[in-house]
Amino acid sequence: MTALGPDPSDPAPGHVDRRSSLPMYDQLQRALLRSIEDGTLQPGDLLPGEHRLCEQHGVSRTVVRQALGMLEHAGVIVRIKGKGTYITPRKTAERIAGRLTGLHEEVAARGGVVTSDVLRQEGVPAPAHVAQQLGVEPEAEVTVLVRLRRVDGEPWSLSTTWLPARLGALLAEADLRTESLYQVLEEQGAVAVSGERAVEAAVTDESEGELLGIGPHQPVLRLTSTTYDESGLPIEHFSALHRGDRSRFVFPVVRGTESGSLLHLEDEAG
Repeated sequence: MTALGPDPSDPAPGHVDRRSSLPMYDQLQRALLRSIEDGTLQPGDLLPGEHRLCEQHGVSRTVVRQALGMLEHAGVIVRIKGKGTYITPRKTAERIAGRLTGLHEEVAARGGVVTSDVLRQEGVPAPAHVAQQLGVEPEAEVTVLVRLRRVDGEPWSLSTTWLPARLGALLAEADLRTESLYQVLEEQGAVAVSGERAVEAAVTDESEGELLGIGPHQPVLRLTSTTYDESGLPIEHFSALHRGDRSRFVFPVVRGTESGSLLHLEDEAG
């Protein structure tokens, strides 16, 4: 399988060597990648049309389409019907799925700023799955917190957090538009020391897509988590949708250490 990515032996931008052992479409996609790496092409830039790329690189339309197909499959470009082909923004590596931190702390560590639109914050009867995670009776009162999280002003994730009522009451005076939930809880003596997190692929519905600014039926990463204090009591359970065009989750791994498991889901038909 041909590797996707710049290489020291890659052809210079604009040059496709017909004598090379590399297929012409691979040479072309490498040349375009190099233009992105050196800043010639920037995220958001509109690529020339297929006909223009054929002229620039001296190749057929079939070659251009194969090269663009590789780049699209890798998430480097996006084709928008009626508008053209654009360079996508680079995805941000996030490590919150593999360690006990929140988005606020994760982004602050890399110099960014997180703000939140607090869409809902109230006491509600616990749904069955939430009650199980929080260790309370079904229909017992819990606090639900729904936030649209923004990174440097851009919609980034949509999170729904449930907390036991005793902890939800501690948030009454907190300004969760700018404050970290974990920090607020820690200041009140509720410190998260362990937890379990899972990541799965999902797609947005109409409401989620509108809030995240990407539209319906778009790919997202769903991160779910339950965290516990030092006594083993649940502090929170949350589900967060992270934009698939902005985030990629990175997990530290060590040989011989069991850090997770693969869960196979069977449909109800069998």
